[in-house]
Amino acid sequence: MTRLRLAFQKSLGAKVVSSTILLSLGVIWLAGSALDSRLSDGIRSVNLNSSLAEARLAFFNAQYQLLITQSATVQARKEKLAEIVVDATTQGVKEQRREVIIVKTPTSKRSKVSYEMSSNGAKAESIPKGVRAKILKTSDLHYEYGKLQFNSSPDVDSLFVGNRIDIPGAGRYEMYVVFSLADQASTFNLIQNSLLVTGFALVFLIAFITWLVIRQVVRPVREAASVAMQFTQGEFDLRLPINSKDELATLALSFNDMAASIEQQISRLENLSRVQQRFVSDVSHELRTPLTTLRMASEVIYNHRTSFEAPIARSAELLVAQLDRFERLLEDLLEVSRFDAEVAVLEPVEFDLIALIKRCVADLGVDSDEKTSGVSTKSDNSVVPITADMRRVERIMRNLLSNALDHCNGTPIEIRIATTESEVAVAVRDFGIGLDEASLIRVFDRFWRADPSRSRVRGGTGLGLSIALEDARLHNGELDAWGRPGLGANFVLTLPRIAGAEIQSRPIKPTPEDFHEENFYL
Repeated sequence: MTRLRLAFQKSLGAKVVSSTILLSLGVIWLAGSALDSRLSDGIRSVNLNSSLAEARLAFFNAQYQLLITQSATVQARKEKLAEIVVDATTQGVKEQRREVIIVKTPTSKRSKVSYEMSSNGAKAESIPKGVRAKILKTSDLHYEYGKLQFNSSPDVDSLFVGNRIDIPGAGRYEMYVVFSLADQASTFNLIQNSLLVTGFALVFLIAFITWLVIRQVVRPVREAASVAMQFTQGEFDLRLPINSKDELATLALSFNDMAASIEQQISRLENLSRVQQRFVSDVSHELRTPLTTLRMASEVIYNHRTSFEAPIARSAELLVAQLDRFERLLEDLLEVSRFDAEVAVLEPVEFDLIALIKRCVADLGVDSDEKTSGVSTKSDNSVVPITADMRRVERIMRNLLSNALDHCNGTPIEIRIATTESEVAVAVRDFGIGLDEASLIRVFDRFWRADPSRSRVRGGTGLGLSIALEDARLHNGELDAWGRPGLGANFVLTLPRIAGAEIQSRPIKPTPEDFHEENFYL
């Protein structure tokens, strides 16, 4: 059932055909109901008029036959009445089946001789009371629908047509000609069945025609979707075939022009990207040789700084510091070039994440740094084993800790670790100058700084957070940032327990638990 629903959701032809079938069913049902009603009313009206005409003739003939029996005996009159009943029930080829019931009028004077009779065992009790009441009031012809009962046969839906007749020497009687509606019901059933079969045939034909029409439209669309999908996978030379001059051909022509333009742009961008990557890589490698020479020379000068005058000694210290920064910048540029060339690879090993974090804190000297009042680490577990690239995870943690140290302004730094069965998260929180919403959007951009004019003793390159994000995503993890001006910042690293696996949840949310949005704007 699920597969069928998914297939229906993905198929435009199925949607259009099903919608057409539903709408066609509604229209055909309304038209069929109206046609069935009109036909039924017409047949019922024709049968009623025909029945009334036949009944009127039967009443006239019965009254006339009875008038000529005034001088006849009772037995002869009964025989004549029986003959009248037989004549009235006799039907031709196109006439309806009918029965005759003769009953004495309740208000008529009592007579010792009863002329009540009926044909084929029809019961007088089945005559509707309504039509008898009307006949008692007026001498006109009256009719009503009801069920005719027999002594030994099932009930039949019938039309009761009655009128008064006078039997010489016996008084007033009521004569009913009862017409069976079985043939009329059969006609109605035939009409309804024919309309039903015709309706289903029309729905099938409409659905088939719609499918044929939709196929002519959907097939080129599917071809375009297939070519577009292959185009996104790198097959830029694919084009849509053009076999006509209609609107679909115009669409295919426009698509081909767009594909050709995109192919040219992608080729130009790929060439530019390769040139840029090669340039960064070549420059970074070429700078290593003079950098090594400068490093050796600066160390010689730095080691003899005590013998120099104060300005020269300070210059030697600044030279070594800037060379350190320059070397880190070259390393970051090389790493960025690897990410851009998509040649960065993971070397996963199993290690303890908490031990790695403590080593980073100790190496950076965060606890003894005058820029912070201390660092605290909170974890539910004393050991958190993960399988990841230790060098890259350590680089992420060093970048986050260095960033927090540069911006904490003497406030404490909090490190929180949370784990699940498949993920591990590390949050580094400071309470310094913080970040605004515009800065959060660009905080992971290369060479971007929240405050470029701010002095940085540690000499940041502006690539640390960008490389940290690339390292996290290389593990199939994520790095999120939160900040508010004056309330500090919070960076959350989420990694799978095993590098390359998918993260299913975020054990730590970027927004700190101690922050309440409504209080911030008060």
